[in-house]
Amino acid sequence: MTSPLRIGIPKGSLQDATIDLFDRAGYRVEVSSRSYYPRIDSDAFECVMFRSQEMSRYVEDGVVDVGICGHDWVVENGSHVHEVSELAYSRATSNPAKWVLAVPEESSVKTPEDLAGGIVATELVGTVRRYFEQKNIAVKKVEFSWGATEVKARLIDGIVDITETGSSLRANKLRVIDTILTSTTRMIANVETWADPAKRQVIEDLALLLQGAIAARGKVGLKMNARRSDLDAILTELPAAQSPTINDLRDADWVAVEVIVDRRVERELVPRLHRAGATAIFSYPLNKVIG
Repeated sequence: MTSPLRIGIPKGSLQDATIDLFDRAGYRVEVSSRSYYPRIDSDAFECVMFRSQEMSRYVEDGVVDVGICGHDWVVENGSHVHEVSELAYSRATSNPAKWVLAVPEESSVKTPEDLAGGIVATELVGTVRRYFEQKNIAVKKVEFSWGATEVKARLIDGIVDITETGSSLRANKLRVIDTILTSTTRMIANVETWADPAKRQVIEDLALLLQGAIAARGKVGLKMNARRSDLDAILTELPAAQSPTINDLRDADWVAVEVIVDRRVERELVPRLHRAGATAIFSYPLNKVIG
């Protein structure tokens, strides 16, 4: 390539999670508090920051070659872009985000049809209008909300807001009556950029490393030594889906065992391995797991 690819980094709620993801993938991104042009330690890329809501438009127009944003905003903007990969991370959890239609707990509204003639507030105006049109529900108005949408649920008839855990909806005593859209973070590319073989390879390599960093997030590596006579008992304790690496040690009676396991099972697994005869057990974090 004659010039670096321009990457759109999402500014706002996804910003810190994205920069951390790049770091674990091997790219250091430094953001100045007053600059929209983060520095990245790679000659293949240069970065610019946009809000996720507008990212797909800039990717479609070629302002940036590749960007990271929520699938919901690609849908809302109706952008013609190439979807490179899903990146299952977000600001709070690895769960998909949901745009839900909600009303106050005490509301008489039970179904979307009950909102006919009513007013609904949301940031996702175009998508919500299409939702009601497809259901042939004639709401009075779908109006744009500038934030704090949950608060407005008691002033109008209903809201459509985004949630990952549902905690904010519960805190505001809101009841979900339908899910409008389920969304995850995506890497998207400009169609013309993606058609260039050299640029496409650079983007695919980046996507592979980012996906590897996501896959490693919930896992740890375990290493241990074991007598050959205890090896069968130790292997029995390991998760059935895992295939450990086993290496001979200088002492012919001993082997080294290494395996990758889910972080959530490590605390129960290590004591069992020790009782089965494993020694010198230690765990280590993983930056990337690439299948």
